[in-house]
Amino acid sequence: MNLRESDQSFFAIASILLLLGAVAGGTVAYVHAQQQMDRLEDRFEDSKTTKVIHYNDSQGFSHIFEDVEGSVVSIRAYGDAQAQGSGFVYTENGYIVTNEHVVDNADSVEVVFSSGRAFNARKIGADPYSDLAVLKVSRRNLEPLELGNLSTVDVGQPTVAIGNPFGLPGTMTAGIVSQKGRTLPVQGGFSIPNVLQTDAAINPGNSGGPLLNAEGKVIGVNTAIETNTGTFSGVGFAIPVSSVKNIVPQMIEEGEFDHPWIGVEGIDVNSEIANKMDLEDTRGFLVLDVVEGSPADQAGLRAGNQTTDINERQMVIGGDVIVAINDREVGGINDILQYLAVETEVGQTVNMTVVRDGQRVEVPLTLAARSER
Repeated sequence: MNLRESDQSFFAIASILLLLGAVAGGTVAYVHAQQQMDRLEDRFEDSKTTKVIHYNDSQGFSHIFEDVEGSVVSIRAYGDAQAQGSGFVYTENGYIVTNEHVVDNADSVEVVFSSGRAFNARKIGADPYSDLAVLKVSRRNLEPLELGNLSTVDVGQPTVAIGNPFGLPGTMTAGIVSQKGRTLPVQGGFSIPNVLQTDAAINPGNSGGPLLNAEGKVIGVNTAIETNTGTFSGVGFAIPVSSVKNIVPQMIEEGEFDHPWIGVEGIDVNSEIANKMDLEDTRGFLVLDVVEGSPADQAGLRAGNQTTDINERQMVIGGDVIVAINDREVGGINDILQYLAVETEVGQTVNMTVVRDGQRVEVPLTLAARSER
């Protein structure tokens, strides 16, 4: 709270009067000062612009570490090559969440708790398209980490990453949410939508560990870094908690997850594309190619037919521009992937709104399970 200079001067004078009054044994100066203090308090209470914030950071994030340490595990995968990563307790009866890339080629997997106790683990399910995997250990009465809500995550909020970088168990780093809504490429030319970016230090061995908010709730699963050196350079990525909530339960039940699939390749519309195609807006996803036999092919979505230079790169434009799904406006591929992941399922028919030859056209499309090309 910032005080005006007159108020600051008053406090200095009041302090002197109080001291003189105590020395002299009188009460007049004290009473006068108290009256002035009461009036000053009334002014601050009546002020609509005054905002008092109480903040106590004496504990830092130590309380979070104490609360979750026993629920974060080290994972050792053995096969042709040994891999090491992290994970966290998902249920009290032994289900563990980690990254698919940590255990994808493993013949056997070992889970080590913070106590040092190690357990053999079964791989229940793995999904390369979300880089999530589920393990199971024969242990009960575990304490699962609480899952947060992606909708409450904002850029600038504190984040904590806990895992085993370089095999160093129980390591904690802190930072902020640097950005939301990133897309992270995975195998088969697909991408994970709504990925969180953080500057909390993430290094090899952190993969599969939790990214937590200031309340100690999981908001993501640490999975990758952007680097030119092989070590952390300030840009880390975490699979959003929304993917965990959507995918993990089905993997526990069925051992896999079927991602709804359209079957197109394309690019987000930019100003140059919009100009060359006489589009009214720079929003939407331009279809460059349609996979033969895919839902998009069967529904009649159209690929480009005009070759031109876009940003010094040859591109076939003129195809359909996807601008909405089931009346939900989409700005680009991230919006499409997120809508498909959260709002739809395989076998469902959706209504695709596309701009075709300058006109908005409605195209019914029945989603199939994603497959590699």
